[in-house]
Amino acid sequence: MQPNKLFRFIFVILFLGLVTEGWSQYKSIIDSLENRYLNPNLSVSEQMSVLEGLAVKHPDPDKSIFYSDKLLLLAKSQNSKEDIITALQAKGYALTIKGDLSLAIEVFMQGIALSKEINDTELLGGLYISIAAVYSVMENKNNTILYYKKAIDVLKNIDDKGYYAAAIENLGDEYNLNLAQPDSALYYFEESGKIWRALEDKRGLAFNIGNKGLAYAQLKRTEEAEVNINKAIHLLEELGEYYAISVFFMYMSDIYLERGDNTQALSYTSNSLNIAKKYGLKDQIADAYLKLSELHENNGNIKRSFDNYKNYIVYRDSVKNIGAVREIAKIRHESDLAQKQKELDLAREKEQNKGNIAIAIGVALFLIVILAIGLYRRTIFISKTKKIIEKERNRSDKLLLNILPEQTAQELKDSGSVKAMKFDSVSVLFTDFKGFTNYAEELSPELLVKSLGFYFSEFDNIIDKYGLEKIKTIGDAYMCAGGLPYPSKNHAKQTIRAAMEMNDFVNKVREDVSKDYANFDIRVGINSGPVVAGVVGTKKIAYDIWGDTVNVASRMESMSDIGRINIGELTYQLIKDDFECEYRGEFDVKNRGKMKMYFVNADLKKG
Repeated sequence: MQPNKLFRFIFVILFLGLVTEGWSQYKSIIDSLENRYLNPNLSVSEQMSVLEGLAVKHPDPDKSIFYSDKLLLLAKSQNSKEDIITALQAKGYALTIKGDLSLAIEVFMQGIALSKEINDTELLGGLYISIAAVYSVMENKNNTILYYKKAIDVLKNIDDKGYYAAAIENLGDEYNLNLAQPDSALYYFEESGKIWRALEDKRGLAFNIGNKGLAYAQLKRTEEAEVNINKAIHLLEELGEYYAISVFFMYMSDIYLERGDNTQALSYTSNSLNIAKKYGLKDQIADAYLKLSELHENNGNIKRSFDNYKNYIVYRDSVKNIGAVREIAKIRHESDLAQKQKELDLAREKEQNKGNIAIAIGVALFLIVILAIGLYRRTIFISKTKKIIEKERNRSDKLLLNILPEQTAQELKDSGSVKAMKFDSVSVLFTDFKGFTNYAEELSPELLVKSLGFYFSEFDNIIDKYGLEKIKTIGDAYMCAGGLPYPSKNHAKQTIRAAMEMNDFVNKVREDVSKDYANFDIRVGINSGPVVAGVVGTKKIAYDIWGDTVNVASRMESMSDIGRINIGELTYQLIKDDFECEYRGEFDVKNRGKMKMYFVNADLKKG
């Protein structure tokens, strides 16, 4: 389960006062603020108030940055240093959500310098907490601890003890979840818990009790963990903190699973799923379906395990081959059953007809009429059944061709296995999206999968145009090859031209602000040489390629630059007369030593 960093980041925002309404209310609030901002008669103070609301509350980080910059300019013109700090803090959060973590820290540091200048310890402490949260996401443990302790030091003397307690709570969370020091974490949770109780702050106390439960779970003190987490869940229900409830239910499931109590683990996971569905918590829906699949598999209920796993893959970028192959098996099984049922029905009908012949002539005539009607209907039924079977078989063949080359698919159907083949010269292409991990953490699973589907579908169209073979996608990486399954003399040129079109497409999408998709930056790497291709195993089959050529192609992608096509020496020798290339020099490549690399700049044959 991986909600911890997001969960902790949300906790920081809550206690800095940056999120006070439910997520579902954001649209109406933002629409109202944006309409007010368009009013030309607003005073300067009203403009700053509206801009502050938009900068802090806008769920789109790009727009939050836009409004933060507007507020920053207006605040500077009025020499309002507190408003300048507010703008910097809002911009820092938006940059963190976008994954620009180094820039976020730089912006927060500007706010720190200004807070020290005006001697505002509350703002200073809040900024220290913000920086600590960013360092936690960066997994820089030393700086995370350093800045949480700085925040505690400056906030301990202010009147609003909620900020002070939030800093202590998050420091304990860091010791528990990132440093695996639950004993130290419990020390800090005890300190923050005293403050939450004194303030009668139910939200802070609920998180505190739940965090203690997680620390007890780390220490294998499962009974105390269960008591605390259940108590936290009841408090959070009163507060309507449904995301946290869903997370804590999943932790309870883990506790019971560790005890070997699969039934209770199933119950808590189902509760997490119900909460997540009711309140549209897409990442928690995915986690719950995956856990349910695991639990049903433990119980030996393979069908329910499979059904839950199918639901899970809807919410994440998965290898589509698995679902396709399972669907093929299911369709073929159903087709075989339908065929057998048809044969049994026909045999049964014939036996009935033999008995009817012996009946008296008058009754026989009557039955013949009835039989004629029945046979007519049966004929229509058989005809429709055959059409359905043929349609389903065609569908299964189409699904098979989606995951295997036609030649390989035919070999698999004919013999039940596929022989590996060696190709002396192919070109292998890898693409990768910069900063995808950060997008995966911040975007909803639906938008993330929708965006990847949008990009990869166009990549599929492009490689079809140039006669390339798609191999697979792994997360945000896309892999294809030219020169197989049918050898080709111009595979390197066609692969380069496909890469250029992919680059152009990604750039075009980035410039089109009207599209409802995530904007990515792309790196491309290509290498040429021999490979072995084939299908391994009999379950979850997939067509794949192996060899040093593939490994080097992957290195070419990882050592490329944004928006550039990086190729190796062998590819360069095949295309140098047709493309303008830029020699980059020799670079150290893991397990290969130094290798020459080139950027492809232009197609000399184009136009």
